[in-house]
Amino acid sequence: MKAILLESRGGPEVLEARDVPDPPKPIGHDALIRVKACSVNPVDLKIRMGTYDDYPDYFDRIPRPYQILGYDGSGIVESTGPECTRVRPGDSVFYSGSPIRQGSNAELQLVDSRSVTLKPSNLDFVEAATVPLTYITAYEALVERMEIPKGERNAALLVINGAGGVGAMAIQIAREVLGMEKVVATASREETQAFCREMGATEVVNHREDLVKQVGELRLGVPLRYIFICSRTDDYMPIISTLAPPFAKVCSIVQGKVQMYGTEFMSKSMSFIWALLGTKPYHGVELDSHGKILDEVKGLIELGHVKCTLKTRERLSLEGLRKGHELVASGKSIGKVGVGVDVEGEGTVFC
Repeated sequence: MKAILLESRGGPEVLEARDVPDPPKPIGHDALIRVKACSVNPVDLKIRMGTYDDYPDYFDRIPRPYQILGYDGSGIVESTGPECTRVRPGDSVFYSGSPIRQGSNAELQLVDSRSVTLKPSNLDFVEAATVPLTYITAYEALVERMEIPKGERNAALLVINGAGGVGAMAIQIAREVLGMEKVVATASREETQAFCREMGATEVVNHREDLVKQVGELRLGVPLRYIFICSRTDDYMPIISTLAPPFAKVCSIVQGKVQMYGTEFMSKSMSFIWALLGTKPYHGVELDSHGKILDEVKGLIELGHVKCTLKTRERLSLEGLRKGHELVASGKSIGKVGVGVDVEGEGTVFC
């Protein structure tokens, strides 16, 4: 098969197109998927550069001698293992992958079918490919880690970096799934602030200005009990400890040293929680949960309650994938960057 892969760490130039052996015949719960599209996520950039540190032994467990990136995708099921019950050959699907298996930047990918479900009927393959990583991450953070109850109207949520892929999904989950009436997002540019409001944020504040002052001036009427960090955790810890009320829950998806000593975290009995999509596949626990979360979001998308956050399309070629990496690295992207085999653009698909 053709794949875009890397054998060394560095800039986008280390990505290369190559012919490699097809994946083996699926066994157990695995499904073999012919990839139609995938998305570019910040984790791809960190792994490519060799700076990824969410798992202390990550680079000891990755595939060798080369690694294929891409941690969510969409495509058509080619074949399935004997224990696969969720999908069948010929199904159009979307899915999340494992951080320690080969990814979706290739013609074929083996995926645990317990993280696969049918593609929403109203999304094309590129749109569908941009949903799994961001939605599952945001869902696990809000629903599983912070345990925000459905119908929560007596507290507000603050999403730091509301215009990013995960932040945008978090806003929608808070509003459409959990029914929260007050969701505050941070964004600094006119276009990113508008995007946050499009996603459902009831208030938007500028993270380049005094957040404590801005949030105080909102007069929310309910305590800001939940805070979700999707950018530069360590920069925000002192600010959060000041603006959050007693017993607040703070969840982050961005690695950092998380300095709480000398802040108000203890005096306010605040909680800090990590959320990491790869925890379940990496440690082999609750392996059926991601598929169930995708089942739910499929229905929400088809009913129009959750929107796809795709804003940029590129061709799934070496040139297109490098462009996607560069755009995400720029910090100027809004929503998600998707790459697909049917997108017009430079280069031959997977070459």
